[in-house]
Amino acid sequence: MEDKKLATERFEGYAGDYTKGRPSYAEALIDCFYKEHGFTSDSVIADIGSGTGKFAVHLLARGSKVFAVEPNPDMRTTAEKELSCYENYISVNGGAEDTTLPDRSVDFITTAQAFHWFDVVKFREECRRILKEDGKVFLIWNVRDMDDKINQELYEIYRRYCPDFVGFAGGIRKDDERIDKFYGGRYDYVEFPHPLTLRKEKFIARSLSGSYSIKEGDKDYEAYMAAIEDVFIRYEKDGAVTLGNKSVAYIGCV
Repeated sequence: MEDKKLATERFEGYAGDYTKGRPSYAEALIDCFYKEHGFTSDSVIADIGSGTGKFAVHLLARGSKVFAVEPNPDMRTTAEKELSCYENYISVNGGAEDTTLPDRSVDFITTAQAFHWFDVVKFREECRRILKEDGKVFLIWNVRDMDDKINQELYEIYRRYCPDFVGFAGGIRKDDERIDKFYGGRYDYVEFPHPLTLRKEKFIARSLSGSYSIKEGDKDYEAYMAAIEDVFIRYEKDGAVTLGNKSVAYIGCV
């Protein structure tokens, strides 16, 4: 597990590409939360590791009150610009192990594309502290379909050029032992198809938005970019490529 400060600093300077390149989440997943798992427009939700607000905006659009908890100032400032139009949005300078939120203050906790950065034990303790009785935690990811040839090729590019690459979503696997440990072995799992169709600019931004991605000025950056652009050219159809993807969530009490 990385030092908390290092994990936070890893995302510094990524907010622009994150906003342009990171996908939203399947509407069917959001529908599932509201129709089957108790979310309502009156819910108070802590979205932890909220980044630029890619997931929080789904909850805000449904009328829920959202504490968007994000420790990285670059990400948090970008989210504040993007989401300031929502009266039910509250930006919080805090982390997974120290949200700064009051005891028993939220109905639900969500965390999208972020759990793999957290200290599992400390995050579980913080969830227990801020959740109301019977509140649930939702661990959410967009997961690439690795039967998809384009995703296989991109995987090899990242593995070759990006020293910090350990796999998509921080290397977390389905029913990962970290997830099992967090929930004590008791959780539900849902998934919904969410293929991503991206034009060139967004396709490149998606690649550069990964925390593992090298940046301009790093060793082999030009070769890295050339490899990514070559993939786009070979798979492009009508000006865009499609990546196999699904939105998934683990749901349970802690």
